[in-house]
Amino acid sequence: MKRVIYAGSEFVTGDDIAAALLATCQALAEVGEAETVSIPTLNADGSVGGVLLLIGPASQMMAHQIVTDAEEVIDAPAVSRLNAIQRRLHPTAAFDVEPADPSPWDGDL
Repeated sequence: MKRVIYAGSEFVTGDDIAAALLATCQALAEVGEAETVSIPTLNADGSVGGVLLLIGPASQMMAHQIVTDAEEVIDAPAVSRLNAIQRRLHPTAAFDVEPADPSPWDGDL
């Protein structure tokens, strides 16, 4: 798990969530935009909570590995939302490098 330090505060979240959050911060900074995101967190009592963050070009955030007996915070939808922001900001085209086998053409229209 990672302890994320941001805006004079800190929270603990899962490794994949922290990585997606920092990558999203970087993508937003590159295009000069801001976004509000919700991140699941591990509360001090072991329960899962959350934080709402405004991230953008001025975000200065860091995350470091922590050792804990608590179960990893996993939230695939949250990671997907963060990844979707990155894809929106930096779309990429995908294409097949191998052409598909054309269907046989018998010359009749």
